[in-house]
Amino acid sequence: MLYRSYQPDDFDQLYAVEEICFRPPFRFSRVYMRQIVSSTDAATWIAEEGGTIAGFAIVEWLVESNDATAYIQTIEVLPEFRRVGVAAELMRRLEASAIEAGARFIWLHVDAENSTAQRLYERHGYTRQGREENYYPRGRAALIYVKPLAI
Repeated sequence: MLYRSYQPDDFDQLYAVEEICFRPPFRFSRVYMRQIVSSTDAATWIAEEGGTIAGFAIVEWLVESNDATAYIQTIEVLPEFRRVGVAAELMRRLEASAIEAGARFIWLHVDAENSTAQRLYERHGYTRQGREENYYPRGRAALIYVKPLAI
């Protein structure tokens, strides 16, 4: 598996992964996805196998008063590449990008019904810090996970 930074030519393949991993109304729009992958305050990592995007992940950061906090927008892996360490490696790369941006903490929302993702985050040092009701469409709640970063 090759891991690399996103390039603008990747967009169509990247969005095809989004369409497989998330169904409406849970899917990011093309406009929003293009906006976050193009942000100068974000990093998008690609997992590629044989020229095909197997997964990707996006982290954004916000700097206020010389203090940065990072937020994981998404980690997505095609079903045939799950449970072999792709998401874990993408997460490691997101965290490295966040540290490089000066973030002291990284956080995320995860669907309260997605126990597989929750276990992944917990195995990698994220702790549950809260719950946000009606965060996702159809009234689904999100759990909030946070991890301190060593900078």
